[in-house]
Amino acid sequence: MAVEAVASQRTLIRSTAIVFFGFMVARVISLVQTVLITDIFGIGAEWDRFVAANQLPETIVLILGGVTLTTALMPFFSGMLAQGDRVQAWRLASRALNTVFLASCVISLIAFILAPTLIQTVVAPGFSEEGIQESATLMRLLLVATIVFSISGATMGLLQSHNRFVAPALAPIMYDIGILFGAGFLVRPFGVYGIAYGTLIGAALHFAIQVPALIRVGARWTPDLGWSDPTLRRVFMLMLPRIVDVGVFTFTFTMAINFSSRLGEGAVSAFSWGWRLMQIPQTLIGSAMAVVIFPTLAALSALNDVDGKRGAMAGALKFILIGTIPSAIGLLLVGRPALSLLEGGAFDAQATNLVYVALRGFALGIVIHSILEVAARSFFADKDTWTPLFITSGGAVINLGFAWVFSGLINGGTPDPRGVEAITLGNTLGVTFEVIILLFILRRRWHGIQENELAVTTIKTVAASLIMALAMVLFDVVWNALGLGGQGRLITIVQVTLQVLLGALVFVGAAWVLGLSELKAMLARLLHFRRPQPEATTP
Repeated sequence: MAVEAVASQRTLIRSTAIVFFGFMVARVISLVQTVLITDIFGIGAEWDRFVAANQLPETIVLILGGVTLTTALMPFFSGMLAQGDRVQAWRLASRALNTVFLASCVISLIAFILAPTLIQTVVAPGFSEEGIQESATLMRLLLVATIVFSISGATMGLLQSHNRFVAPALAPIMYDIGILFGAGFLVRPFGVYGIAYGTLIGAALHFAIQVPALIRVGARWTPDLGWSDPTLRRVFMLMLPRIVDVGVFTFTFTMAINFSSRLGEGAVSAFSWGWRLMQIPQTLIGSAMAVVIFPTLAALSALNDVDGKRGAMAGALKFILIGTIPSAIGLLLVGRPALSLLEGGAFDAQATNLVYVALRGFALGIVIHSILEVAARSFFADKDTWTPLFITSGGAVINLGFAWVFSGLINGGTPDPRGVEAITLGNTLGVTFEVIILLFILRRRWHGIQENELAVTTIKTVAASLIMALAMVLFDVVWNALGLGGQGRLITIVQVTLQVLLGALVFVGAAWVLGLSELKAMLARLLHFRRPQPEATTP
């Protein structure tokens, strides 16, 4: 029996490091984009329109080309690889990709025609007529990229099923390079449309970088739809609730933009930048681990190895807890001075304050969204996409209900952009509900998820993070007492860098003293990363 899709612990560590590095480089490029874009557009009406225009194209990518197809196809694809049936695996993948590509073309064409109506009635009803028309034009440009991503997003999952992570890690980097090119060279002649053109370039690069890796793993594309294939029908039956699930998430996110558009100018941009900044640590830690662990979970599920699934998921969650809890606390402490580094051009101190208000509501989301990535994929690996759908629906109700009530919209009073904090906090609370219920169900199904060990890891990590926070606060007090606060961008860079480094060192030291064994083990493996070790065998 082939076991290519079942990774050893050493392979998981190496793969996580590769994905982490790829995501880190992409996020660094994204930060450069942020500086360029905020300097030109700030959080004004023009960037509000781009954010609104991008909602539907992103939705189509998520529903057809990215998360949904990958999570529905990978359990079957990885299972076939684990059982040695490569020919059938690639035949199934080809048929799924062909069908999704066709569907993406049709849906994008419909959205292209109805763009103004969709902006006005669904995405941003608070926009002026001029804003609606500009958003519609931008949407039409961005829809072209969705057709490319309908294939490119899924091919990442196929490569990951072979435990090949370099090309999928490079793909987001190439995408961000395209956007960076648009921000650096195309914005001046084309305005905000330059970002859209950069997105198109990035989408093409995202796919192109994966082609050599697909050839190396022996990808076999066949030009047929194969709708009579019973396994393909099972893939799409598994995909249907996942489509609705992502649709519910996207609807919730779009309604957050809708609510923000009613709070006054700048609220939509603040929500968008807050989400984007929160995703930096969340992607580096939560997404990286989820991407790596999912093929292994799917293969273990195909082999009916419940103990293996339990251990793999619990190990992933411990890694996430150790990484995200101090990140969330640290972001709250250094978020305000870090955001001030963006000031200049159209991004002023008022913009900094508003984005930080949004970021505060998202801070806990670093932990919660990261856990959700692994918890949900544990269900998908078991070919269960219905349970997460029902739970997501409940989270959406909590999310939007809290946002509507506490943002001030329920009172119909004077719009206040600072109400965006309630919208971001609503997002975090809704996802918290999802995570709690998902883990509870998994514990019953798998007869435990090593919850006692997870609780100990959480308590020790929180304790070490609080010690870290104390050190960072004391540093801030001393720094300001020396009269160094607010002395310009260079001094602020030094301040944030030293504060973050101090926090990281204190956290590691405190965790070591508290006996956080998982952190010790991770550090030991990283320090001996290149030392040959025997691979674990899988029956």
